Amino acid sequence: MRAIIIAAGRGSRLGDHTDERPKCMVEVGGRSILSYQLEALRAHGVDDLHVVRGYLADRLVVPGATYYLNEDWPRNNILGSLFFAEEALEGDLLTTYSDIVYGAEVVEAALGGDADVTLVVDREWARAYEGRHDHPVEQAELVELAEGGRVSRVGKWVGSERAVGEFIGLARFTARGAEAMREAWAAIHASHDPEGPWRHADPMRKAYLADMLEELVDRGVHVGVAMIDGGWREIDTVEDLARVGQDGWG
Repeated sequence: MRAIIIAAGRGSRLGDHTDERPKCMVEVGGRSILSYQLEALRAHGVDDLHVVRGYLADRLVVPGATYYLNEDWPRNNILGSLFFAEEALEGDLLTTYSDIVYGAEVVEAALGGDADVTLVVDREWARAYEGRHDHPVEQAELVELAEGGRVSRVGKWVGSERAVGEFIGLARFTARGAEAMREAWAAIHASHDPEGPWRHADPMRKAYLADMLEELVDRGVHVGVAMIDGGWREIDTVEDLARVGQDGWG
């Protein structure tokens, strides 16, 4: 099975930890963030790896992977970065942010989803924000559900009142879901100026994956969830890096 790892950004909030290496190569417990992902993915036979690189691209090496270069990484965001690997967005696949650590059981949850798009969502998300000052809860990509368990809203703009959990950045797309996302991307670019606003992004090139996920919801695509209770951590700041070891990683 295929996985696309979105790993173009620098991670400036990790300070000098990323002066000489991409964000996903920062070490947790003596090994890179990325190594935890690769171990979890390969445990479930996910070994067709596609990596979107950008900042210090030549220092991010995954043997056997297919690479895509996002040279414009300082100006765009997660969604634009993902579409540098557009040719790989077909068939059954996973997409993952590169600044998160998770175990094989989290990948198993993603693979168990049967919707066109399945988002891995943590019910215990609030615990991770206790005492987390440099990445406040307002930056969590929270998820709301409609009747029947379908996703209705997802993103940093979703309040905690009705949220069922936090989208961790790992998602599964069926062939139909991947095709729907490619079609949406083409339609959006045909009708919008990349330097103008689109959904929650202004300019559009700064859009998050969550913007696209809400677009798919509005287009009638079945976006569902695979619920987990912890078992992962995001590493976005120096504070996160210090805390992740206290949580048992590494």
